[in-house]
Amino acid sequence: MEYDSDCVYIMCNIYNTTLYVGTTSNLPRRVQEHKLGIGSKFTSKYKLCKLVYFECGGNMNAAITREKQLKAGSRASKEALIKSMNPEWRDLSEDW
Repeated sequence: MEYDSDCVYIMCNIYNTTLYVGTTSNLPRRVQEHKLGIGSKFTSKYKLCKLVYFECGGNMNAAITREKQLKAGSRASKEALIKSMNPEWRDLSEDW
């Protein structure tokens, strides 16, 4: 998997109560920024530290379009998407 291509991703906190959908051209770097609490006030306020879903490989325009689709969906639809890739909601970046 090419993690340094354009990606859309979902992060959550340790309790899986807050979801954040974002895009990036370098997923490992961006996930590290979330874990360090840098990059946005929302990230640091809600302590988004677990990468629970991602899609990589398209261009940034496609990633932004997909981000908008995900953000427009319900929490239930985001949870279903996460469970389709990651049923245990584990941190997908823990081995990076």
